Amino acid sequence: MAAVGSSAPRAHLSPLVGIPLAVAAGLAIPLQGRVNGALGARLDDGIAAAVVSFTVGLLIMVAISLLLPRGRAGLAAVVPAIRARKFPPWYLLAGVIGAFFVMSQGLTISVLGVALFTVSTVTGQMASGLLVDRLGMGPAGKRRITGMRVLGAVLTVAAVVWAVSPRFGDGPGVGNLLLPLLLPVAAGFLQSFQQAMNGTQTLHYGTPITATFVNLLTGSVVLWIAWLAKAGLAGAGNPLPGEWWYYLGGPLGCIYIGVGAVLVRSLGILLTGLGLIAGQLLGSLALDLVLPTPGSQVAVATVLGTLLTLAAIVVATLPWPRVVRRSVGKQSP
Repeated sequence: MAAVGSSAPRAHLSPLVGIPLAVAAGLAIPLQGRVNGALGARLDDGIAAAVVSFTVGLLIMVAISLLLPRGRAGLAAVVPAIRARKFPPWYLLAGVIGAFFVMSQGLTISVLGVALFTVSTVTGQMASGLLVDRLGMGPAGKRRITGMRVLGAVLTVAAVVWAVSPRFGDGPGVGNLLLPLLLPVAAGFLQSFQQAMNGTQTLHYGTPITATFVNLLTGSVVLWIAWLAKAGLAGAGNPLPGEWWYYLGGPLGCIYIGVGAVLVRSLGILLTGLGLIAGQLLGSLALDLVLPTPGSQVAVATVLGTLLTLAAIVVATLPWPRVVRRSVGKQSP
């Protein structure tokens, strides 16, 4: 099998264009979380809300795939790409990671709170972003782990901790939460792999439309199985609401997955992840300011932590200083 992403030419989208696009796509996640959270409360079933979100997104991608010429061409490229082993077959299961992320929210946020959940997932994502770039799993190929990229990742984790610190509250001590923390850390760690898998599929299908469709298809299958098992044991929740805005989670997820799948080819996994995280923090801040929920607050630490995240992205895009590179080279045997 050919090395994934190594033989295809790299895209030349500048970080000055790509990172703002990643930030814009990241804005969709807090909106999706607000919508799905409200739907879960209305249905009294968090897994059912995730099923609705994924299924609506899947139906949208089915329509787009059939109506647009690029979508039809992408669908026609799926089987030949699999037969030619242009990427490992298990890349088709990228949507399972998304389903795992959504289920981890429902299983741990009630115990950890949103703040600790966010810190845990970002920590996992930053660690895997460096690893996936180094392994060259994405369509951008291998990327060196430079000092600036490591510093940017560390600053991002610190910034997220700072931004969400006003929401930690007086819950149980972290020592009692080590086991629950492992699930969101694992979910965040797998996010970078999902982006690499979706980006590689986009490269070989020729369009993010098909990669997004496959992602939502596999995720929907997993979530439907989980919900059917839950419904069989505990019964179904409330009936679906009639208000249209409860169903916006699916379209927002399509935007997030599709844009991320495109950008990893140009920016790599780490920079794409940094931009998406910055968008999530900015979106959360904007929602708390414009459409606050009961008990929400916008503290100084939240604003400054968000700004530090943006600064971390700038740091991660900078080249390692020449003076440092020369000094490291002189110390090498």
